[in-house]
Amino acid sequence: MTPFDPSGAVDAAALRALGESVLAAGAAGLVALGTTGEPSTLSAAERAEVVSACRSLGAPLLIGVGGNSTAACAAEVAALPPGVAAMVVVPPYTRPGEAGVVAHFRAVAAASPVPVVVYHVPYRTGQLLSPPALLKISSIPGVVGMKLADGPVSGDTLAFLAAVPPGFAVLGGDDAVISPLLALGASGGILASAHVETAAYVSLYEAWRTGDVAAARKLGSGLAALSAALFAEPNPAVVKAVLHAQGRIATPSVRLPLLPASDAARDAALALL
Repeated sequence: MTPFDPSGAVDAAALRALGESVLAAGAAGLVALGTTGEPSTLSAAERAEVVSACRSLGAPLLIGVGGNSTAACAAEVAALPPGVAAMVVVPPYTRPGEAGVVAHFRAVAAASPVPVVVYHVPYRTGQLLSPPALLKISSIPGVVGMKLADGPVSGDTLAFLAAVPPGFAVLGGDDAVISPLLALGASGGILASAHVETAAYVSLYEAWRTGDVAAARKLGSGLAALSAALFAEPNPAVVKAVLHAQGRIATPSVRLPLLPASDAARDAALALL
């Protein structure tokens, strides 16, 4: 997430401190300018400031890229700095169909000097993709993984995870169901909730990786309840409210059209920590 200072500006120092804290707690890397980072309300200069702050930490970094113009998206990824990866959302709103989405990612990956991670989130983009379409995307050269945020685990989820190519990383993006996704073989997760319970999510990953089913079930249940509380109001408002209550960021501010979290939502999440 992108913290703001009392004047409303990007708080780069708080962002670096937040990044340091989640990395120290075991996160494998960071994501800048994902949905949780409110990129649509940041200026170009602010987006560059966020990327610079995150890159300064020296950790693996995904940078959110997207839009419904393939040419503009390809130009954006082509301009990314070396040593990062692009997290590219399925074209939103246009709903170009599965063949159009596949063609979009072929063009973007061909233009990209860095690895591409696809972000599939149909409840935000309006574009559902079948397992065969997801597998076509996973075979595109330069596409190395996918943030999978398509809602509850389903038969389609099982079919996709069973057939992904070796070395292709499926990263769960729906916080409430990360535990079953890890149990089914997902490589990890990109989770807004992990801002506030990083070490517990790392422990959940390790429990499934090592086959400690009892520990994984217990952790997964508790973290699912926490994620429900953190997403009780539009993300990242509740996450920011919790981080502010913990003294980790200077304000809980979000930018319109988002509104700050209610006291009740903040307190409900704090009660579960």
